[in-house]
Amino acid sequence: MHLLLLLHALSVLTDCAAPWAALPWALRAAIQSQLDGVRTGLSQLHNALNDVKDIQQSLADVSKDWRQSINTIESLKDVKDAVVRHSQLAAAVENLKNIFSVPEIVRETQDLIEHGELLQAHRKLMDLECSRDGLMYEQYRMDSGNTRDMTLIHSYFGSTQGLSDELAKQLWMVLQRSLVTVRRDPTLLVSVVRIIEREEKIDRRILDRKKQTGFVPPGRPKNWKEKMFTILDRTVTTRIEGTQADTRESDRMWLVRHLEIIRKYVLDDLIVAKNLLAQCFPPHYEIFRSLLRTYHQALSARMQDLAAEDLEANEIVSLLTWVLNTYTSVEMMGNAELAPEVDVALLEPLLSADVVSALLDTYMSTLTSNIIAWLRKALETDKKDWMKETEPEADQDGYYQTTLPAIVFQMFEQNLQVAAQISEDLKTKVLVLCLQQMNSFLSRYKEEAQLYRDEHLRDRQHPHCYVQYMVAVVNNCQTFKESIVSLKRKYLKHEAEEGVSLSQPSMDGVLDAIAKEGCGSLLEEVFLDLEQHLNELMTKKWLLGSNAVDIICVTVEDYFNDFAKIKKPYRKRMIAEAHRRAVQEYLRAVMQKRISFRSAEERKDGAERMVREAEQLRFLFRKLASGFGEEMDSYCDTIVAVAEVIKLTDPSLLYLEVSTLVSKYPDIRDDHIGALLAMRGDASRDMKQTIIETLEQGPAQASPDYVPIFKDIVVPSLNVAKLLK
Repeated sequence: MHLLLLLHALSVLTDCAAPWAALPWALRAAIQSQLDGVRTGLSQLHNALNDVKDIQQSLADVSKDWRQSINTIESLKDVKDAVVRHSQLAAAVENLKNIFSVPEIVRETQDLIEHGELLQAHRKLMDLECSRDGLMYEQYRMDSGNTRDMTLIHSYFGSTQGLSDELAKQLWMVLQRSLVTVRRDPTLLVSVVRIIEREEKIDRRILDRKKQTGFVPPGRPKNWKEKMFTILDRTVTTRIEGTQADTRESDRMWLVRHLEIIRKYVLDDLIVAKNLLAQCFPPHYEIFRSLLRTYHQALSARMQDLAAEDLEANEIVSLLTWVLNTYTSVEMMGNAELAPEVDVALLEPLLSADVVSALLDTYMSTLTSNIIAWLRKALETDKKDWMKETEPEADQDGYYQTTLPAIVFQMFEQNLQVAAQISEDLKTKVLVLCLQQMNSFLSRYKEEAQLYRDEHLRDRQHPHCYVQYMVAVVNNCQTFKESIVSLKRKYLKHEAEEGVSLSQPSMDGVLDAIAKEGCGSLLEEVFLDLEQHLNELMTKKWLLGSNAVDIICVTVEDYFNDFAKIKKPYRKRMIAEAHRRAVQEYLRAVMQKRISFRSAEERKDGAERMVREAEQLRFLFRKLASGFGEEMDSYCDTIVAVAEVIKLTDPSLLYLEVSTLVSKYPDIRDDHIGALLAMRGDASRDMKQTIIETLEQGPAQASPDYVPIFKDIVVPSLNVAKLLK
């Protein structure tokens, strides 16, 4: 558009010469410049048009020549076929020497394989395969559908595949024994790895060519690297499974031995793999990491198989201890020689949490049954000891004891030590279980001790060492208490752990009850022997000079010589109870109304005798309690107080004396007062009635620390009304 405007302006200016001359010089120069540019552009366009015409003519000539040469190209097909045949013949000529020497090369390769010269054998095998594959490729290029010639080539080189298989077999044998070979002949292992590397390169080259030509030689790809890792995996699995030499029937420790062999083999193998084997493989193989993963997987599978078996409690413990602790300890994966390549924190568990939980449940169930059976058997054994004709053994301090506490707590200790090897949680559970079963066991122990006492009371001559074994039973209670405290202190981190702190008080109560009944049985034995002499108290014979109290004191002291074998906490209580019981029996004799004094002289003699005998008893029990460093309760003062009532010479003061007695011993009853007044023999009916009625009006209040002594003393069935009459 702009070009047309310029041309139009040029024509106008040419027609009007006068006006053009009249234009300013600068404007004329600008217009002239534009006109020159237009002329140049028109010239170039003209030249381009001529060039296009020349090109069109050339293309027409080329098209004409191509149409004329089609027949000539088709006539060159025979030349093409000749070129392909020439290429095949050239390949055949090039491999002619190998082709004619194939049988010889096969024999040489076979000999090299048999003599273990694997690298040289592989070199010859590659030559054979190269010749075969080259001929097959050329045949494939010429006529891929000509299966007859392809089969002919394959048949002629048929031994090649057999040699490859034989060589592979030798390689796998070396790899199966790689951990042994690397120590004796690492060069052989390196040769095997080099052969596998060569084959990997050939596989890659052939697969790359397949993408272009579609041709793959027979037996390719060999994938020997993949097979190598498969062989190593299978070797590891076989090695771990083959460590079990013994069976459960032939050796009860089979699992312990099996796990220890595995531990030793795996540790040794991994150390060799890290320090020696890894040097024989290319770094990108990461052979140590691969073997570590393989060993871990094989071990996990083996542990799963073991966990699925019907394991006993001790076998479950052995398995879990090995899996949860030994495996990651310095004895195995945590060994310094495996660091830093092996980080135990990154190792997956050998057994899943569900399997571990199921094993622990089975263990706890089995352990519960075992503990119950063990405790029952231990008690039965102890009961047999009770019937022996010989005294029980004494500990280092001279106290009688049986083996029961030691057996029980040794069993508990063993199970807790085993549980502690597995986990803190299991240890606490086992401790709770032991204490629970101990509680049940103590109830049975109490029943058996009661049956033992009842059996003895039916025939006091049997068993011969009843007293000594009952002393041992009492001492066992103290041993049990001390052992329970020791066990909890040793195996319980926090006393307030659930279910544990609650068990101790109840067991202490049961043990104290057993000990109390045992001490009571022993005291019953004492007072059964004293019965005849106690019956002499407060009789005419006693008043005239009986030595019943002397015999009583001697008998009690003699018994307590045997009771010296009772441990102090219980012996102290026993002395106090014997003291109270002796005084109580003495007072019971007073309340039996066996004698009624006829005169003040008799009352005086009787009262003085009572005071003397009270001092005898006091001296005896102070002597028995001298080793405890504290004063025993003054039960004998009760006899003296009663003697004061008997001794009183002025009947008018009797009420005051009785009131004093009642205030000191608030558990004394009116029938006791009646029996006491009847023994005096001089209280009138009115006086008896007045004293009893007055005392009934205001019963005395006992102090909190008062120990009743009259409460259990029964007065013969002679009521107060009869006494008043």
